[in-house]
Amino acid sequence: MRSVVIESPDRLVIEQRPLPEPAEGEVRVKVALAGICGSDVHIWHGHNPFAKYPRVIGHEFFGTIDATGPGVDPARLGERVSVDPVVSCGHCYPCSVGRPNVCTSLQVIGVHCDGGFSDYACVPARNAWHIPDAISDRHATMVEPFTIAANITAQLKPTPDDIALIYGAGPMGLTVIQALKGVYGVKQVIVADRIAERLVMATNNGADKVVDNSHQSLEDILNKAGIRPTLIVDAACHPSILQQAINLASPAARIGIMGFSGEPCTITQQSLTSKEISLFSSRLNSNRFPDVISWMAQGKVDPEKLITHCLPLEEVQAALTLFATDQRTCCKVLLQMHN
Repeated sequence: MRSVVIESPDRLVIEQRPLPEPAEGEVRVKVALAGICGSDVHIWHGHNPFAKYPRVIGHEFFGTIDATGPGVDPARLGERVSVDPVVSCGHCYPCSVGRPNVCTSLQVIGVHCDGGFSDYACVPARNAWHIPDAISDRHATMVEPFTIAANITAQLKPTPDDIALIYGAGPMGLTVIQALKGVYGVKQVIVADRIAERLVMATNNGADKVVDNSHQSLEDILNKAGIRPTLIVDAACHPSILQQAINLASPAARIGIMGFSGEPCTITQQSLTSKEISLFSSRLNSNRFPDVISWMAQGKVDPEKLITHCLPLEEVQAALTLFATDQRTCCKVLLQMHN
């Protein structure tokens, strides 16, 4: 079978590997489609501190179960599944309180262990989630990206009366827009970005107001409009954003942080505690696959609005480069494995 392997930073090969056999408690997935994420690009270029090499990348993927390991019901053969990349121990403190995404021995498929940019992948059976016929293959591949939005919004608990501000109209920001509008019914969602084309995408995904803050002050624009956001999501992931978000926020607001920057971030306690602002951080997802599958089945979110490109596995390097460099026309890139 073909596997996309990052042998070491900046060294990507498509390698022929033996067909894997599922171990106890595992299923083998014949991968149909896989999505490209920024973390895949970071692993390729050696910028992901969690990755181990060599590594088959890819943590957003969909396919069909074609083999089952010992202890797995063989009736699952032929089942259409999307794979949750979060592999947890189930017994540490985070797991015991329903947060397996920060398990003390966390393994992420495609980062710590081999992922879905391959013709076949073996994964724990409990991580392979059944996809109903009402959800297309393309949309099923997008379940994992939407779980990122599901995770942060579950913490922030949006209400229809919230005034939401989202920094960043990349894939993460767009999924959050759709969740806020389609799932939680938030009446006012404002999106700030520095790329005009991304703001068009934000509008197409449901944003009520967009702000190009490349040459104008977001603070001035919101202040002139008398807008004090009650819910803010940083999906742009720059360390300078948090203090501005605190300054802009309404008293008693909630702020969600999705970034992984290692750069220092300076905030004042006074600006935070004087408004009694709640801060939330979010990593991956904590058992949000059933939520997102339900959202898609009910038509509450539309993954098609994010998918801009689909390329064959053989063109993976071009696909990764496209995703990394073309922020104006490219949003979500899918890799086609099997038909």
